[in-house]
Amino acid sequence: MFGSAAALAGAAFVSTRWFNVFADSDAAGAITARQAFEMAEAGEIYLVDIRRPDEWQATGVAAPATLIDMRRDDFEAALQSIFTQMGVRPLALICARGVRSDRMNERLAKAGFTDVLDVPEGMIGSGAGPGYIEQGLPLRAPTEAELSAIKS
Repeated sequence: MFGSAAALAGAAFVSTRWFNVFADSDAAGAITARQAFEMAEAGEIYLVDIRRPDEWQATGVAAPATLIDMRRDDFEAALQSIFTQMGVRPLALICARGVRSDRMNERLAKAGFTDVLDVPEGMIGSGAGPGYIEQGLPLRAPTEAELSAIKS
């Protein structure tokens, strides 16, 4: 009986983490999906989708987003090249449900990036909100160049 209860509790913990049930759109450095879209469209931030190429293909991507797979060995350098090419502005990271973007925010802070925002509701929703897609915000298909840009 105890083993079943422990397994159930473990599954519940993993499930709440996977769906980011306790995500908070009011946390420091957090913005909503709608704010991310509006700010990116206005040129106030760079919205960076850090999901995998298969996820980009499955759902589409936020229309104003730059796509950089977080698994790239040169992830930080790829972000830095955005600043080199287009000028310095805050970054906002978006993933599926805000779990990976939160973790990546911590990694980037350690790497010296100082103005990084998080979209905790992500593309498909979490405890922070319904997500970019559910709100009907503009999507686009990833380009072939974006899909093949992963470096290992």
